[in-house]
Amino acid sequence: QVKLVESGGGLVQPGGSLRLSCGASGIIVSLYTMGWYRQAPGKQRELVATITSGGSGGSTNYLDSVKGRFTISRDNAKNTVYLQMNSLKPEDTAVYYCNAVRKGVTDITYWGQGIQVTVSS
Repeated sequence: QVKLVESGGGLVQPGGSLRLSCGASGIIVSLYTMGWYRQAPGKQRELVATITSGGSGGSTNYLDSVKGRFTISRDNAKNTVYLQMNSLKPEDTAVYYCNAVRKGVTDITYWGQGIQVTVSS
């Protein structure tokens, strides 16, 4: 059974930092393109950051509004993906979801349950 479990969310003041973790079981994260999505109330879910598969890193991609503030990374030994979020803004408030995709003849996609991040003074 595949599980993606997010942790590290919470309430933070504007300008603060949080690090989200996505611990995976049942899959090997280095074989998947891993991503973080977010969904704010009344808005569509949007892609925040991705890191491609690969044993020693992988290429990354970011939503324009988080470039320079957020960093996605992967620890293959811990089978975990991280999202370091710095200089947080109130508009970053959302439920953040971990995502794993493996493309092939049939795409395989998994989602975490989501974790709340609230940026407020």
